Order: sequence, then C-alpha cells, then structure tokens
Amino acid sequence: MPIPPPNQPPGWTVKAVPETGSTNADLLAAGAAGAPDRSVLRADHQTAGRGRLDRTWEAPPGENLLVSFLFRDVPADPHVLTQAVAMAALSVMRSHGVDAVMKWPNDLLVGTAKIAGVLAQAGAPGPDGRPAFVVVGIGVNIGAAPDGAASMATAGCTDLPDPGVFLAGMLPVIDDLLALDADSMHVAYRRDLATVGTAVRVEMPGGAVVNGRAVDVERDGRLVVIDDCAVTHRIDTADVVHLRPAT
Repeated sequence: MPIPPPNQPPGWTVKAVPETGSTNADLLAAGAAGAPDRSVLRADHQTAGRGRLDRTWEAPPGENLLVSFLFRDVPADPHVLTQAVAMAALSVMRSHGVDAVMKWPNDLLVGTAKIAGVLAQAGAPGPDGRPAFVVVGIGVNIGAAPDGAASMATAGCTDLPDPGVFLAGMLPVIDDLLALDADSMHVAYRRDLATVGTAVRVEMPGGAVVNGRAVDVERDGRLVVIDDCAVTHRIDTADVVHLRPAT
C-alpha cells in the first residue's frame, strides 16, 4: 500500500495537477472508471471551473484552493457531504484568523462577500437508488478574489497557507465530521450556519423573491424562512442574501 504524503490521513488519495478544465468533471469521469473512495484532485488552475447554478469560478494560477473530493460512502442525505466539505474549509480559515461565516447552503462569507463556494455532482445511481458516488468541489479564495468577493488576503490573514497546506488541514476535519451520527452532524452544521436567525432575501430559481427571516434548517437541508407576512417557506434551492452581515 502506498505511504500517504505528510499530513495526509490514511484513506485519502490526493493528486495535484498544474491545470485542468474542471476538477469536478475530471473526478466524475474517474469515479465512473472506478476511482476509490476519498479520491481528491487539486489543480493550480482551472480553465472551465463552475460554481452553483452554473456560474463561472475563476482564479489566477496557484493563488487559491481549487479541489474536488470523491465520496463513495454516500449517506441517506447526500447533502451532508457538501456540508462537511464547507465546514472543514470554515474550520481551516478560522484557524488562520479569518472571521468567516457560512451562508446557506454552503457558501462561506467574510462580511457579505463570498470567500468560498461548493458544488456537488452525483454519479449514476446504484442498485439502492443512491448515487454510486458524489463529487464535491470547493474553491477557496486564499490569495486572490474577483471583484466583489473576498479572499483570505483581503480579510487580513498575514500568514497565507499554501493551497496544499489548506487542503491538508481540511482532510482530518472532514473525517471527523463524517464520523458523526446524523443528529450530531445536523447540530454541528446548524451551529456553523450563520443564516439561521438572519434577515434574508431569498431569490428563487423561477424569479420569485421571499423577504423574511431564516429561522431554522431542517435535517433534509431545507432552509425554513418566515416571510414578512408570517408565511413559512421551506426552501430547497435558491440564492439567499443576508440583509445584514451575519455574526
């Protein structure tokens, strides 16, 4: 069995490349070809990286963490995997003194500016109906950020981690989170989710807008929002804007 590189926990297979189109697309193909559980692909540069709702995600070469994780042990609620990846990145940021928060479902913010985003994609379903694997990609702005976004550098971090070092810090946190039972994981996610208790504007995919207050997140990942007319909404997919910086 190969010896893991330094700081790489057992069970992970990490590969780094100088450039690719999309680490998510590459790992989806690798998963279909039989790549093992907890395969990881990190790139210094992506030429076709995508974010949630098919948005572009770009960064100068070598400045930021651009990485995807392949999970074959898919839980009953697959969104737990995206939560674990986002929470691990949040933990590493905070360990470097960056005052980041998490916005539903998995974006990381400094103030109201985005510093990291997560995109999950599923492989073909297995016999039990669950995906045979899920690929979770994350982009973390370490040294650079596009206009309107934040980076660890602009957030005042004076000891910027190398993207590989940042990734190495995430892996044991992901292990710990995915070892939790479902109830404990939900409690941990809810604790980290700054959206709960915050005034929000919810922009639905069809164009409708809900203004109100986020009051909870359910076990299935849906955000519970009470609008200005006291109507309760359970949100599956939407863009959420914090109407004031979350604390």
